[in-house]
Amino acid sequence: FDAISHKAIEKLDAFNSQDIANTVWAYASVGHSSPELLDAISYAAMEKIDDFNSQAMSNTVWAYATLGHSSPELLDSVSYKAMENLDTFTSQAIANTVWAY
Repeated sequence: FDAISHKAIEKLDAFNSQDIANTVWAYASVGHSSPELLDAISYAAMEKIDDFNSQAMSNTVWAYATLGHSSPELLDSVSYKAMENLDTFTSQAIANTVWAY
């Protein structure tokens, strides 16, 4: 996973919101934290937050919480964006998002 993390960091500029969400979800699902990658992804996610749909937002914050990786700036960005788009969230996305906080 560490080798993948380094390659992912190199390619983050090309990641879209779903790529970001899928990457952090995958790391969280297997329980492998990569602090350097998660820090880099949090900045990339904040830059692209307007492109995130409700599932990408909820999966991203769920992954950070699951891995115990603190990123208050990312959580703030997601919370503001989520409030603007709350009507697009499924009950599962709402539950996952709230759980992350």
